[in-house]
Amino acid sequence: MFVLDPAFVATSHPLADLPLCAARLQDDAGYPWIVLIPRVSGARELEDLSAGDQTRLMAEILAAGRGVRAAGEALGRPVEKLNVGALGNVTPQLHIHVVGRRSDDPAWPDPVWGRGGGRAYGAAELARALAAASPALGLGPQAAAR
Repeated sequence: MFVLDPAFVATSHPLADLPLCAARLQDDAGYPWIVLIPRVSGARELEDLSAGDQTRLMAEILAAGRGVRAAGEALGRPVEKLNVGALGNVTPQLHIHVVGRRSDDPAWPDPVWGRGGGRAYGAAELARALAAASPALGLGPQAAAR
């Protein structure tokens, strides 16, 4: 049975349930940032996914990139570069970060990982980011996260 690691609940907001992954908006207003967590019990590495799920994951990463770009536009910070990473050093449950970067972002040109606590979204900013990212993932309203 799949259980979402509590670290994701504490650091991100539900965005959508995609066919394979739970998509969550990272609570760091410095970057439009979606985390994809495959709903596969015990998965820690990409190799833990079936071939079909690996293919599905790539499609969902591309969809998350569209969501990140849409959120960046809605927040007035268009994305110049997408960073995609599956690190798992801190939270071992398989997850993929899709981060929108800009040359004027707080970490540029360095990685965003391990930079300490970011700035949490304000309520209005969070609502704009979620509202922009969800349709860009290619989901109808019935598929939005609960």
